[in-house]
Formats: sequence, C-alpha cells, structure tokens
Amino acid sequence: MTTPTFINIGERTNVTGSAKFRKLIQADDYEAALAVARQQVENGAQIIDVNMDEGMLDGVKAMTTFLRLIASEPDICRVPIMIDSSKWEVIEAGLKNVQGKAVVNSISLKEGEATFIEQAQKIRRYGAATVVMAFDEDGQADTADRKVEICTRSYKILTEQVGFPPQDIIFDPNIFAVATGIEEHNNYAVDFIEATRRIRETLPHAHVSGGVSNISFSFRGNDRVREAMHSVFLYHAIKAGMGMGIVNAGQLAIYDEIPLELRDPVEDVILNRREDATERLLEVAERYRGAGAQKQQEDLSWREEDVEKRLQHALVKGITQYIDEDTEEARQKLGRPLYVIEGPLMDGMNIVGDLFGEGKMFLPQVVKSARVMKKAVAYLTPFMEKEKEEQGLDQQKANGKVLMATVKGDVHDIGKNIVGVVLQCNNYEVIDLGVMVPTEKILAEAEAHDVDVIGLSGLITPSLEEMQHVATEMTRRGMDKPLLIGGATTSRTHTAVKIAPKYGQGVIYVQDASRAVGVVSTLISEERRDAYLQDINSDYGKVRENFEAKQQKQDRAALSAARANATPIDWSGYVPPVPSFTGTQSFREYDLATLAEYIDWTPFFASWDLHGRYPAILEDKIVGEAARNLFDDAQEMLTRIIDEKWFTAHGVVGFWPCQAVGDDIHIYSDEECTDHISSFHGLRQQMLKRSGQPNYCLSDFIAPKSSGLTDYIGAFAVTAGHGENEAADRFDREGDNYSAIMAKALADRFAEAFAEHLHMRVRRELWGYATDETLDNTALIEERYQGIRPAPGYPAQPDHTEKETLFSLLDATEHTGMTLTESFAMQPGASVSGLYFSHPDSVYFGVGKISRDQVADYAERKGKSVDETERWLAPILGY
Repeated sequence: MTTPTFINIGERTNVTGSAKFRKLIQADDYEAALAVARQQVENGAQIIDVNMDEGMLDGVKAMTTFLRLIASEPDICRVPIMIDSSKWEVIEAGLKNVQGKAVVNSISLKEGEATFIEQAQKIRRYGAATVVMAFDEDGQADTADRKVEICTRSYKILTEQVGFPPQDIIFDPNIFAVATGIEEHNNYAVDFIEATRRIRETLPHAHVSGGVSNISFSFRGNDRVREAMHSVFLYHAIKAGMGMGIVNAGQLAIYDEIPLELRDPVEDVILNRREDATERLLEVAERYRGAGAQKQQEDLSWREEDVEKRLQHALVKGITQYIDEDTEEARQKLGRPLYVIEGPLMDGMNIVGDLFGEGKMFLPQVVKSARVMKKAVAYLTPFMEKEKEEQGLDQQKANGKVLMATVKGDVHDIGKNIVGVVLQCNNYEVIDLGVMVPTEKILAEAEAHDVDVIGLSGLITPSLEEMQHVATEMTRRGMDKPLLIGGATTSRTHTAVKIAPKYGQGVIYVQDASRAVGVVSTLISEERRDAYLQDINSDYGKVRENFEAKQQKQDRAALSAARANATPIDWSGYVPPVPSFTGTQSFREYDLATLAEYIDWTPFFASWDLHGRYPAILEDKIVGEAARNLFDDAQEMLTRIIDEKWFTAHGVVGFWPCQAVGDDIHIYSDEECTDHISSFHGLRQQMLKRSGQPNYCLSDFIAPKSSGLTDYIGAFAVTAGHGENEAADRFDREGDNYSAIMAKALADRFAEAFAEHLHMRVRRELWGYATDETLDNTALIEERYQGIRPAPGYPAQPDHTEKETLFSLLDATEHTGMTLTESFAMQPGASVSGLYFSHPDSVYFGVGKISRDQVADYAERKGKSVDETERWLAPILGY
C-alpha cells in the first residue's frame, strides 16, 4: 500500500470563490453548474466544497437544489460533499439533502460555547464531519499559539461534552495571505505550519485543512506564481500534518518541477527566511506574468514627461526616488498643494486601482504606491498648514476621518486592514473598530468621532444582511455620511439592489483597497461629491433594472402540447414480457467476489484524477505508472474486503403488473389490473422540441390502460455499504485518509456493480426477456442491452419523493437494511435503487425545466400541495 496522501477539496463549486459558478447559479443554469462539479471530480477533487453564500441568492433553495441534483449524478456524488456556509440554516438544508457522509464547513466558538455545542450536536446527529475554524469570542487566530489554543479548547468541548468522534473533527487554523507588503503578515504561513504540527501531535485523530488559495492572494492574476506558492506551502504543511485542503486540484505545480529561480524566493516568502523575501519574489514574478513576459530593464525615459505624468508613473511603479522634487514642481505649477493631491496624485491612484482590478498589479505593489502617495502628501503638508494659517483656507477637503468596521457576526479583517493601511498612507485618519462590531456601536462611534465616511467590511454572507441593517438604521437616525461597502462576498449588484435602496445619502461599493483612496477623496470633496453620487445612483438604477430583467424565465411548451407529443409507440400487436414472479425477492449477503467481476473501473480512476478508460489507462504514456500503482493498491484492498468481509451486500428485486394512466404508472396486485395498490408519478419534458422529437415521460414506455394490455414494471434496491463507515473509520483513526477514501470508493464500486449484476440477472432470468443475452462486462458498462433502469432523483424522474413509493413496494428496509432520510437520501451511502423498464424503445432522458401547469397537475396527482411540490421540484422549476 502507498502512504496516506493529501485530500484535495475542490473549490470551484463555491459562489464566493468562482465568478463563473456564481453566475451559473444566479441564472438557474444548474446543468452547467453540475458540469463545474463534474470537472472538479475529474480533476482530482476527492471532496467538493459547495457554497451558496451570495447576497442575491436564496441560499437554502440553491443549496437544496444543487445537492439534490448532485445526488442523481453518479460521477459526481461518488465523492463526499463539503457543505460550506456561514448561515446555519443553509448548512442544515444541505445536511437534509446530501447523500452519504458530508462535511460541514464550518462551526467555531466565535458566538460562544452554547451555540458551538448546539450546532455540533446537530451535525453529529446527521452523521457528518465538521470543519472547526480557529475563531473564538475574541476573534480570529493569527499566531501559532492562538491557533493551537482555540483548536485545543474546541477539541475538548467536542470530544468531552458533545461526544463528537475525534476523527470527524477537521481543524482550519486560518491560512492568511503572505507577501502583502505588510510586515505583520510575513509569518502567517509559518504560524499555520507550526500550529498544524502541534495540533496533530496533541489532538489525537483530528485532521487539519485550510483554504490554500488564500496564501497567494497578493499575487492574484499571476497564475504561475500562485501555483508555485500553493505547491511550496503544501509541501511544508503536508509534512507538518495537513491532510486536506480547499485547492484547485487541476492547478497545482509539482514541487520538484518548479524552476529554482522561482521556487527559492517563494520558499523564502512561505518560510519567512529573509527580510527582503517579498521584494525578491516581486522581481521574479515579473518574469512569470502572462506568457512569461521578461522583466523590463530600468528605463528613465519617463523622466522626460511633464510633471503630472511623472507623478502618475511614480505612483504606479512605486518609485520614491524623485517624489519630493516632482511634488514641489507640481505644487509650483498648479498653485496650491491641494490641487496636487486632487489632481495628478489622485489620477495616479486611480490608475493603480484599474491595474489592480485587472490583476496586473499585486497587493505589495499597491501598498508601495500608497507609500509614494504618503511621501508626497507629507511633503505637501507643511505648505498646506502654512497656507491655512496665512489665508484661512480649509486644507482638509482631501483628507478626513474614515470609520471602518467588520460587521457583527464576521471575524474577517485582512482586507479591511489593508484598506486602512492604504488610507493612512494617504493622510487619512482611520478609526478601526475591529471585527464583529454591532450596528449600534458602529453608528454611535461614527457620530462621536464626527467621521466623514463609514466603511463596512465582511467576508461571509450574513455580513451582507447586517450591512443592510446598518443602512436601514442610518436612515432611521437621519444620518448623512456616505456608506462604503467592501469585502469578498460583496458586489456591485448586491450593493445596488439590496443596500442602496435602504439609505439615500450615498452607498458605494468599493471593489478593492486601491479604489478606496479615490472614492473617499471624491466623497469628501465638496466640488465633486454631488455629481459623483448622482452618477452612482444612476448606475445603480440601471443595475437594478438589469437584475429584474434577468429574473424572466424561458417559455416552455404547455403540458397539453407536451403530452400530445409523447413517445410514438405502437402498442398493437405488442406482447409485454412476463417476469418469472411478481412481488419481491431478496438477496442477502450477496457474494462480493461475484460482484467484483462487474466493477466498472473507469470511474474509479477518474475519482483519483487519472483520466482514461480502463484497462487502456494502465498503459497510458502519461498516467500509466500512477494508474498501475493505484490499481495495485485497489486490488490489494479489494482482496482484503472480500476475504475479511468488510462489507455486506444486500439487495431486493420486485415486479408488478402495471399500466400507464396519463403520465402516471399504476401498479396492481393482480394481472387483471383491478386492484390498484400504488402509482409512480411521471414528469414530462416541456422543452420546445424540433419536429419528430418527442417530449418524453417514463410512462410512455408502459402500455397504456386504453390498450387493454397488462404490462409489468420492475424495481430494485441494493447496497454494499454495510460496514463501509466502520472500515473507513478504522483508517481514519490511524490517520490513513488515503485508505479510508479508497474503502469508500470501493464500496461505491461494489454497489454499482451489484446494480449492474442484478440487472443482468433480471434480463436473463428473473424477468427473462433477454435469455440469450451474452454481453461481457464492457458491453454491460456501455449499456448495449434492452431496457433501462432509471432512478427517482435522476434526470428521467427528478422527484426524490418517488423513492418512498419504491421503498414501500420493495419493503426495502426490511430486506436490505437500507433507509431513507427525511430528504430521501439513501443510507448506507453505497446504495443504488431504481426501476426496470423492458420495452425495447425505452431510453434514458432528462426532464429539464417544467412549468407551473405541470407542477399544479403533478401536485394534484400526488395529493400534495403546490407549495410542497415546488419545494421538492425546486431544481427543475422553470419559473
């Protein structure tokens, strides 16, 4: 066996971290969003992080919809889901709708022990693991000692008071950006690595994880440098005991393949080995920007430009060498020191903001630009004081007081602190109230200090709601100070749609730190403020109009028209095949060695980021060696599973007489079809089809009642998951995450193999409509057989509640030990269930989006309210 390896947590199904994914979810394009999840799995993500925390989203609905869709995608749901949210109601919605063992991300002590314990108890009842952030009532841990202190306290509460399994605890000791240009940040990576080592040594069986991309935030836009930083950081963090992390699994550089000229300065930054580490990395980074652009040699031709251009150039390049003489020249040319600040210096800072927003400048360079600005302002200050003394002029127009706070419930303040540095470097007084600041304190302090501008920061989605509350309270108090909105989860759209309407004295979204100076300067300027706010209000009005327009949904065919375009099957002369029995037949403790022969190994390799079809992948020139090693490990464990009977496989199959009645399939106890005992309710495609293409429904493949024929339908439920968790837990307790995941992956393969094997037996003997079938395993995997086996929750019948009917008919719990959660997820996780259709014209399809008319009709047929029906069909509602 190979040694335990690092578990990649895919980060792209996170609306706060992926603009592409956020736009897909906002547009209700869940099919494309599923493709993002699928790509994460294909790229080697062994867990996928799902986050729906965006101010313009209904987080509960989005999480519910997406997880239900994932549950019906076997190539996605084979990996565990990390339910990521800062809202407890969203986490709980995820726990109710996820299939298999999930990971909650996250809980912490920031709201005190009572809330922490309550949430941990609920997570334990759902059988999930949890990420525990290194936060407490005093804020976010930044030093190694603070990280270990909070994690140790959390561990004792979880294990001693809650009874939480220690192997289900995953600590996130906070990965912060390094090389930001701020000295206090230089040791952040070392603090994380050291804390990880101590946590693993002192807190038995607990794991360590983290958001790896945070470490390289200073170099956003330079992918090669960021990948190198991630790889070097992981190289040291994994050796210290970090077992998993949120990282783009498809974009990790190989440590030994990073050029030394890049790796050495990156390592200096990560390990804080040199005082000039950031400066050296900035120099090297120039050569790795874009398509490998070479560092430009020093060019003094800019000194020949006019003074305004020279000042702008100095700001953009962070050059202080000539700033005093250029500032003096500008003062003499423009007449007043204030004009220098409001003119070329602000113009230069705006250029910096544009470049930073485009990813062409990095945070250290922005801080350098701010320092150039500070030096220029410092030079001008005596002249402004003298001018004020001699002429009584107000020299404070371009300066002022800015109150800043991370709002209540949020402990993230890195971005806010950077903004504060930039503002202070530009001669603004900053009153920083810190983190988790309640509205009352923010507004009281703003009034007490008579500030010019209030700035709110937040990273988590609840912060967006708190910002709305602040705006509402400012209106109630009759305040008139401009309100700045910033932070990772904030956006121009959210600010325009949700916050600005609540406060009429100016609400401005500030995209990044470099923009803050220009925005604050304009808001303080009596000459420019009114026009600027008018432009903002006009722009936000257009944003609101566009947002409302995008809420319109695509038209669908009327249900009556879709039914008129059903699958054209000629039932005259058709003789439905009769199964060998009706009712149910169970298969207890099915032979695992037999099932192993039906395993489809291609998805197994894909789950480990090895792409190619089995068995050709074993000889692949690129991944062949890795595939062979992985396959050897899998075969070794497979042998142990079979010999030592780690898993127990149970299954049940049933057949019943049936007829199609409209879009439903009526189930009968007798072959005369007089004793109606149950129904499967069908959903029909309503997308507009080209001529000759039907609007499918599963009932199309069953003989209609009007034909007078007695048809038959089959159902099955199988599991190979009894013993799965116990096996994985054993490895987890030993710290062997690799083997734990391998065990679960093989349990899933056994379950799928069981479904494949039983379906073959159904066709050949139990139903017997293809007794002469001689397909090998490859042909079975390619579905070259007659008939289909769709499942509730999958595209052909997206309603998971139909599993209730299926399990009831099969008496599945009694026969197999399988159960359904309140959200109709199957337990154990390595389980498969579905229906059998025998007609040769039956095909797999996806229902797609449906309209109100079908929802109302479907609700009536199921005897449910429309509201409840909409809740379950939320992922496919076309309105």
